[in-house]
Amino acid sequence: MSELKPLFESLWAPWRVEYFERKPEPGFLRAAAESANDAEHFVLVRRKSCFLMMNLYPYAAGHLMVVPYREVGRLTDLTDGEKIELLDIGGYAERLLEKVIKADGFNIGWNVGSSAGAGAASHLHLHIVPRWNGDHNFMTVLSGTRIIPEGLGPLYDKLRAAIESGLA
Repeated sequence: MSELKPLFESLWAPWRVEYFERKPEPGFLRAAAESANDAEHFVLVRRKSCFLMMNLYPYAAGHLMVVPYREVGRLTDLTDGEKIELLDIGGYAERLLEKVIKADGFNIGWNVGSSAGAGAASHLHLHIVPRWNGDHNFMTVLSGTRIIPEGLGPLYDKLRAAIESGLA
């Protein structure tokens, strides 16, 4: 007699506790902008008017955000220099993710205003979401569940190592 497969199989992802234990507070982008502890806020790169950080609630592994230090809610409120630097860091993020996690493509965009999905509507930021050929599997399509295969901490360490070695 053959063994029957169980109706449900378990999916272990013990590192996901990072997600559930972390609760973003209002002003979390301001806190990251002003902090001297980049690792605590998953800040990867700092420039003159903007910085690059990991998204604490990623859509995909390696989901990054470019954030201006100045708290503004709309694209029209950015200076020309801030706009240029945001896009420049966005391009840097693409190269970094291509090299470190082998991203095939990207969804890059802004959520302007809470009705557009902005989680921090008063502090504009650019999302860089890596994508891979065939990354929509049955979990996303049938159950509305995303599987993020790597924790924030280990991926932060990989990205920082690549940055420090001049890889990107």
